[in-house]
Amino acid sequence: MKNSFLVLLSMVFCLIQGCSDNSLDVTNDPSEPKAVDKTANLQSTGDSANDILSNSSFSKLKIEIAYVEGFGPTQEAIDGFISYLKERTFKEEIEVEYASLSSPDEESLTLEEIIELENQNRTVYNDGNTLGIYIYFSDAPAEGDDLEEGLVTLGAVYRNTSMIIHEATVRRLADQSFFISDADVELTTLNHEFGHLFGLVNLGSDMVNDHEDVKLDENGEQEIDRNGNPVGNNHCSVDGCLMRAELQFGRSTSKGNLLVPEHILDHKVTCRLNGNTVMHLLESKSAKDLIVAPELDTQCLLDLANNGGR
Repeated sequence: MKNSFLVLLSMVFCLIQGCSDNSLDVTNDPSEPKAVDKTANLQSTGDSANDILSNSSFSKLKIEIAYVEGFGPTQEAIDGFISYLKERTFKEEIEVEYASLSSPDEESLTLEEIIELENQNRTVYNDGNTLGIYIYFSDAPAEGDDLEEGLVTLGAVYRNTSMIIHEATVRRLADQSFFISDADVELTTLNHEFGHLFGLVNLGSDMVNDHEDVKLDENGEQEIDRNGNPVGNNHCSVDGCLMRAELQFGRSTSKGNLLVPEHILDHKVTCRLNGNTVMHLLESKSAKDLIVAPELDTQCLLDLANNGGR
């Protein structure tokens, strides 16, 4: 009887101890939010090129489209964008998640403000075999736009899985042409900027053949590095290519004219796609009664295939 009592007492003690241990182990509490590791999504533009193009680390893309209410993208542009991604990557599963946001009530946005808005609103990050992408459609133009000169920014990339589309500017430009729709400008901007996330040009996907255009200084002259070599601008030098340098406002690639604080910039160039040249390109195509987004040229396609893409 004494031994039975000791065994029973021992079982009760273990039960109490076990319950006590569980109450202290917050990791077993399903109500506790799971910590999100954002590190992999806070890298430089082009750093995730292989992860996006191939299925070696991630087999699925999850794209969070955050937009200011009333400034979301057209379905036509998103459909074309997803087709573009499936043509160039091995990702068979691509999920799009929409998030409607209130306006930040800013007349214009600096890159520092854009990054802060992402920090506040982004919810999709890398998770298991899913690679997270964040695209913000803004109701405000970029700081430094010159409407009178037609020098306006349609979109920009600033991290390895992040971009912004200045939707208000996209619509303002598209309204200037009877033949060009919001969807035409949106799709061209999305595809060009995502080309940089693919690592183009020489921005994470190595060049098979040299086709990178050069950076120009404030005087329109080629910039030269300390070894006397021209400095590349991460855009394509081939005429007609989606990643053509002329699609991008060349002078805005310098740090001084980007209006970006030094502590945000890294060694990679941030692309700011200019609306003036995009409109000229689309208008030239409209003369053929066919509006389609520009395509990547052979050299860019070789670079993508060499880095795990189709």
